[in-house]
Amino acid sequence: MATKIRLQRGGRKGYAFYSIVIADVRAPRDGKFTEKIGTYNPNTNPSTVDLKFDRALYWVESGAQPTDTVRNILKREGVYLMKHLRGGVKKGAFDEAAAQTKFDAWKANKEKGLEQVRENEAKSKKEAIAKSLEAEKKVNEAIAKKVADKKAAAAAAKAEAEAAANAEATAEEAPAEA
Repeated sequence: MATKIRLQRGGRKGYAFYSIVIADVRAPRDGKFTEKIGTYNPNTNPSTVDLKFDRALYWVESGAQPTDTVRNILKREGVYLMKHLRGGVKKGAFDEAAAQTKFDAWKANKEKGLEQVRENEAKSKKEAIAKSLEAEKKVNEAIAKKVADKKAAAAAAKAEAEAAANAEATAEEAPAEA
C-alpha cells in the first residue's frame, strides 16, 4: 500500500485549518486516513505547526511520500534534517550524540529566528498604531481649529451686529433729544 503524508482541510470558510495525516494514495483529501501526526494553521504569522516529530520521522523513513506543502512543513520542522543526520549515523560518519547536538543547535537557531520575527511583527504593529494615533491627533487639531475659527467669526459678526444696533439706538436717541 502506497502512503502519502498530506493535509486534511478543516476550519470554517475563509479560515482554513489543516490536519497533517498519513493516508492511502487513493483516498480523497478529506477522506479516510491512517494516522493524524499534526496540525497546520496558516492563518497566524508565522504559521503554526504542531507536529508529532517522532511519528513524522518514522513515516518519512518508512517511505511515505509527502505532498509539496507537507514536505516544506516537514523541512521547516527539521524532520528531513534528522532523517539526513540518521543516515550519517548509519554510514558511520558520526555518532548519535553528535547528530543530536547538530539537530539541537539547528533547532535553537530556528527558534531564535522565529522569536525575532514575532518581535518585529509586534514592533511594526505598535509603530502602526502610534502613527495612526498621531495622524488622528493632527486631524482632530485641524477640526478644532476650524471650529474655533468659525466660532470666532460668528462671535465677531454678533459683536459687530450688536455694535451697529447700539450705534443705531444711540443715533436715534440723540436726534430725538435735540
